[in-house]
Amino acid sequence: MSRYGLAVDLKKCVGCKACVVGCKAENEVPESVFRLTTHEIEKGSFPHVETEFRHDQCRHCENAPCISVCPTKASYKDEKGFVRIDFSKCIGCKACMVACPYDARFINPEGGYADKCTYCIHRVNEGKDPACVNTCPTGARIFGDLDDPNSDIRGELRGNQVAVPQEEAGTDPKFFYLNKKLAEVNV
Repeated sequence: MSRYGLAVDLKKCVGCKACVVGCKAENEVPESVFRLTTHEIEKGSFPHVETEFRHDQCRHCENAPCISVCPTKASYKDEKGFVRIDFSKCIGCKACMVACPYDARFINPEGGYADKCTYCIHRVNEGKDPACVNTCPTGARIFGDLDDPNSDIRGELRGNQVAVPQEEAGTDPKFFYLNKKLAEVNV
């Protein structure tokens, strides 16, 4: 079994939001909601201002609290380690949304069920990268098998400063920031 993860190199991200657009187009996400968002974080004061772009999306956590609180077992982890939602079982109760420390889920306005980033599992099953990785013009997003020591993501995690978003939540997310500058900003 493979464990997939995603890393964002904050030195390379320019905040263009191609990842957001690629995700929306690939997954036909309704206009009013997003599976992935990008936010600009500023620190300091003129003329010493630093800017970073932060990304909110499902982290496909090893210890995903959204799974344990789901009363219908609609939220589950598949054989590849992806946190998934069986839309046919979801009753839209929002328990998973409340349990997620990353605010990564939403109610799909067209179907009334919980929805989120899937790391484009349909593309991964075809041997492709998720749409957000594929559309990134600077190569800031790196996806791959965390169990393969020769994968691109493992090389990037070994070769760069790594930060885990909200590590104190204890979820063991499979989403990482590389080269994070603003250590004191809660991501």
